[in-house]
Amino acid sequence: MNPDPGPASASLPRVVIVGGGFGGLNAARALAGADVSVTLLDRHNYHLFQPLLYQVATASLSPADVASPIRWILRHQKNVEVLLADVAGIDPAARRVVLAAGASIRYDYLVLASGAAHAYFGHPEWEPRAPGLKTLDDALEMRRRVLVAFETAERETDAAAQRRLLTFVIVGAGPTGVELAGALAEIARQSLREDFRRIQPQSARILLLEGGPHVLAPFAEPLRVAARRSLERLGVEVRTGAIVTQVDDDGVAIGTERISAATVLWAAGVAASPIAKSLGVPLDRAGRVAPEPTLALAAYPEIFVVGDLCAFVENGMALPGVAQVAMQQGTRAGSNIRRAAAGQPLEPFHYKDYGIMATIGRGAAVGDVFGLKISGFFAWLFWIFLHIFWLIGFRNRIVVMTEWGWAYFTHQRRARLITGGVTASPGP
Repeated sequence: MNPDPGPASASLPRVVIVGGGFGGLNAARALAGADVSVTLLDRHNYHLFQPLLYQVATASLSPADVASPIRWILRHQKNVEVLLADVAGIDPAARRVVLAAGASIRYDYLVLASGAAHAYFGHPEWEPRAPGLKTLDDALEMRRRVLVAFETAERETDAAAQRRLLTFVIVGAGPTGVELAGALAEIARQSLREDFRRIQPQSARILLLEGGPHVLAPFAEPLRVAARRSLERLGVEVRTGAIVTQVDDDGVAIGTERISAATVLWAAGVAASPIAKSLGVPLDRAGRVAPEPTLALAAYPEIFVVGDLCAFVENGMALPGVAQVAMQQGTRAGSNIRRAAAGQPLEPFHYKDYGIMATIGRGAAVGDVFGLKISGFFAWLFWIFLHIFWLIGFRNRIVVMTEWGWAYFTHQRRARLITGGVTASPGP
């Protein structure tokens, strides 16, 4: 096997961080100035601001607006090296991270922040027909399919085929599904309204399907009601208790009912990164690892898990897979590695819940923030402020704020570009 790539001081404890998302990045930042050598591995060279990824998928923002190079973010942190690498697994007995290319990297401490993948509830064959939203590539593919559907409908002469092309199904009514549905409705009814000559984009049928009894299940009942009303005002058909039983080239099935749709988007479930399977420790149903209160593993105390890979229970409740959880866990994991390297006892992780929010199109959002349940225009303004604040990089903040201002006053989305090839249909 190939030797360790990259420089690392033999005299310092070596920390390897797998994943440059919210958890991994905050772990690296927490180790700034520490007497350790840090290697951060990611299959991409950028950190992605996932809460705004749906805006790339719906042509509001460009990819560079929601991503920043990891090397640039950590450029002033001299004890960190960043390597572009795809991790295949972990050898905890040998304390090595195994790379897909065949090499391995030794570690004294390891932070696993590899995130989550799409979950299709035992139907992996649905994935090519119903793409999920986890990466920039996913967002660009969603954008391509949506825009190509309108373009193909413009030249379609058969009425039934045209209706199918202008039918969009979103599976899953969590925050991602709700935000996708609201943005897609705005594209059809506002942004594209005057762009076509043979079709009326505002006649597009947008269905949001949820297998459970509510949209936005983690939110309080008044906010769920407000979100559903906002979606319905935009023309979205919201259907709860609608469990999808089939996804194929024609559309989706809900039991015996068929919905013919050219574009199906998946926002229904996630599963932890498969890297966790290589640890040889018990996993929950979503493939996550349950750590100690310190975020270290009982079997391997030098390994810490954070973010979507971490099944952490506090006060009898499992923490949600959101950015704030990953950020706080990453910071705690980094600080505990500092303490371990200094021979000090580790400290338990305690989550500070700042609330949850979701936006439903232009001027509408719902949120439970600092114990206050807010909805409507004020909630939307607060949502904008929070996301601008958390974006990395002054340039990104200015660009996103400018694009949102433009979209609000003109109803236009300037990133309506079809990339990745134009095919005769929006599907694979």
